[in-house]
Amino acid sequence: MSRYKCIIIEDEPLAQNILKKYISDHPSLELVAICADALEAQAILTQQNIQLLFLDINLPKLSGINFIKTLIHPPLVIFTTAYPEFAVEGFELNAVDYLLKPFSFERFLKAVNKVIEKLNTPVQNNIAFSNSFIFLKADKKNHKIDLESIHYIEAIGDYMKVVTDTVQLIVNETMKKMQEELPVSLFIRVHKSFIISRSKIRFIEGNYVQVADKSIPIGATYRNELLLSIEKKN
Repeated sequence: MSRYKCIIIEDEPLAQNILKKYISDHPSLELVAICADALEAQAILTQQNIQLLFLDINLPKLSGINFIKTLIHPPLVIFTTAYPEFAVEGFELNAVDYLLKPFSFERFLKAVNKVIEKLNTPVQNNIAFSNSFIFLKADKKNHKIDLESIHYIEAIGDYMKVVTDTVQLIVNETMKKMQEELPVSLFIRVHKSFIISRSKIRFIEGNYVQVADKSIPIGATYRNELLLSIEKKN
């Protein structure tokens, strides 16, 4: 059974405890952190691959709605709030569901089931993205590829070669489209023809980065961003 990483973003201790208990009772959910404000959650999203946010709307520093607007590739969101008047705006931000406090475990379960269905439903085009995997259309098949298995993506004319732990796929898609779909916390573009997995980097030497067994050139326009991203991790 797949498990999906989630975060609670909630400043009320009682609501935190209820959500924590509900999540612990669900076999498909893994609670990564409980955050009292959105800025605390932001730091976690840049470091881990999170599939789901349980997000309060009325938060200190930055509201839940404004927080989602700042994210380029937000995880799926279930809003939790005591204020029903925010429901319309929440759904306009593509929230999966909207839980009005106080809510029962049954209502929580219904919302989570919507998330799981959404994460496991591929879209019929060349790239369908979730926060833990992508579907890539190649050889007249939709291949489900775990993001953590990808080593690098190389542009070859009008196609992309996607190299993973086990397979290499040739996909009729652009690098720009792929870069827009992949989470920046896991991948970085290092050359006009290469996107690499951050976790697969072995070392950087001169103008090359070693990714698994592949030596990949670093483009001049991408070098500073790559080096800065590494410095932030140290």
